[in-house]
Amino acid sequence: MPKISRLLIANRGEIALRIIRTAREMGITTVSIYSEVDKGSPHVYMADESYSVGEALSTSSYLNIDKVINVAKEANVDAIHPGYGFLSENSLFAEKVESAGFIFVGPSPNAIKIMGDKLSAKRAVSSFAVPLVPGTDFPVKDISQAKLEAKKIGFPIIIKASAGGGGKGMRIVNSINELDELFSLAVNEALKSFGNGDVFLEKYIMSPRHIEIQILSDSFGNFVHLFERDCSIQRRHQKVIEEAPSALLSDELRTSMGKAAINAGKSCDYVGAGTVEFIFDTSGSFYFLEMNTRLQVEHPVTECITGIDLVREQLRVANGEKLGFNQDDINVTGHALELRIYAEDSNNNFSPDTGVLSVYKRPQGPGIRVDDGIEEGQEVSIYYDPMIAKLIVTGPNREIAIERMVRAIEDYVIIGVENTLQFGKFVLTHPNFLNGDFNTHFIENHFKPEYLINDDNAKLALSLHNYFYSKKIYNSDSNMITSKWRLR
Repeated sequence: MPKISRLLIANRGEIALRIIRTAREMGITTVSIYSEVDKGSPHVYMADESYSVGEALSTSSYLNIDKVINVAKEANVDAIHPGYGFLSENSLFAEKVESAGFIFVGPSPNAIKIMGDKLSAKRAVSSFAVPLVPGTDFPVKDISQAKLEAKKIGFPIIIKASAGGGGKGMRIVNSINELDELFSLAVNEALKSFGNGDVFLEKYIMSPRHIEIQILSDSFGNFVHLFERDCSIQRRHQKVIEEAPSALLSDELRTSMGKAAINAGKSCDYVGAGTVEFIFDTSGSFYFLEMNTRLQVEHPVTECITGIDLVREQLRVANGEKLGFNQDDINVTGHALELRIYAEDSNNNFSPDTGVLSVYKRPQGPGIRVDDGIEEGQEVSIYYDPMIAKLIVTGPNREIAIERMVRAIEDYVIIGVENTLQFGKFVLTHPNFLNGDFNTHFIENHFKPEYLINDDNAKLALSLHNYFYSKKIYNSDSNMITSKWRLR
């Protein structure tokens, strides 16, 4: 296999910058692409070379397979890294990349195809000792069949789009009386969103945690897992805060979930970095949810606790190299948290906002990392995802990591667009988050817009201080309480 010396990043923003930095460390020449609205973005001038791929609309630029591959040919690259989002889980794109003679930095097109459809993913992992939520492993074609299968499963159930994601084509059904209407809505939404109206039914887990396992594998059959990330704080089925390791798992559960994740990877002959997502119920059981065949947005928290650069490993594996470590070499050190900072109005159902960042000042200090792709004076565009940045912190334990994150939020200055910084602080200082007693319904159960509108930051800071004091959480090196808050 030819070695990668020139790499095209088929993406934009913070993930493009993230890939560029590691590639440059490895001596790889980087090529970026940009739409007309991104011409002045940092990922354009940070790359060694940059090429336009068209108009602002992603369908005319970042999602246009032919344009991306034509740029790769013009730039004479060896490989293409898709990042996350856009074309990263598009099996047709992976096929065309390989057919054009380039290395695709990711799994095989077949693995993407298997795991890209929830039903085929369930069928693949079912014979590899991966626990599954009770439900159908086939598309439910009509309401009569839906009623029959729902009675077998038992209410509540959830209807899911086979080709879906992001909550599209998904409906929770609590009784047989609701099924007619919600089944029709789910099918129609799935068809509209994905061009595929296939849906299936599963038992609805009432108060789940969302736990995912990072895996790595090479083309020689070697697999490892890099422990878990807890991604239970979500809005509209999309993650907002992630942490590693989870405050929930015992060492035994961690080992069991790691083995199940590796088995899921083996079920589709996976090669590269991937994430296996599970739901975890109140009884302590976990079930396969799906596999993301790409680098995750929240990958930095795994890097922070393991010291492993996941982009570097992706590139090494794509280069035909073996993993440089085995499972026994990987350990958890400390605790890491990530807050996704969105240009959204938390007081208005997290509606997206746009505008120019008139002031943009990143926090600094020990254990703080900011992954972003925008600078002060630049515009948050209407054309793409409203995420401004990822604020990542690391500490020797969960309590200090939370303290550090709250301090970093207080030091982060974003003026020009509504953003989710203060919402993040609300979550991080909430007693249920602090004691680890939360699930994917945290926002609907604990958050109301008026909590931010009427919020006195000093009260939140004081409540956090008092919580840690009441729990007598001490610094391991002294008798000092670790929670000392600057009140505002």
